[in-house]
Amino acid sequence: MIKKKAVAKKKPTKPAVKKKSPKKKQPVLLSGGNPQIAKGYGDGPVQEYISAMPGWKKDIGRKLDEIITRTVPYVYKAVKWNSPLYGIEGDGWFLGIHVFNKYVKIAFFRGSHLKPLPPGESKQKEVRYLDIKENDKIDEAQLSSWIKQASDLPGEKM
Repeated sequence: MIKKKAVAKKKPTKPAVKKKSPKKKQPVLLSGGNPQIAKGYGDGPVQEYISAMPGWKKDIGRKLDEIITRTVPYVYKAVKWNSPLYGIEGDGWFLGIHVFNKYVKIAFFRGSHLKPLPPGESKQKEVRYLDIKENDKIDEAQLSSWIKQASDLPGEKM
């Protein structure tokens, strides 16, 4: 008599569950589409803010950051109050950016000292604004001049 080997029956295997690659959580967009980014210093938080800018505003953010960095190579960057700030380390901030529904606003904190004056007035005596809308052409020469002038002024302590 020949003995048969007992063959263990294989249990049905469960299909492998594919782990989803962790997606980076997108920042919340506040009113006007302004990205909510945690306070932070250096280029990293500013680039995170720019990456989170919605639609056409992201291209404006990249262009502004490039112009500012080219004009003031030693610029110090941070995100505070959900806005990128640019300044001179130890001397304060000369410029900030903020996103609104229909435009990106550049705030020159000592803008009343710039020649010619940036077009947007403020309730604050020294602050002047430049609003950039979707189809506006940026006058890079004028913007670079304002940025350079602003960086040479005493910065705003915030």
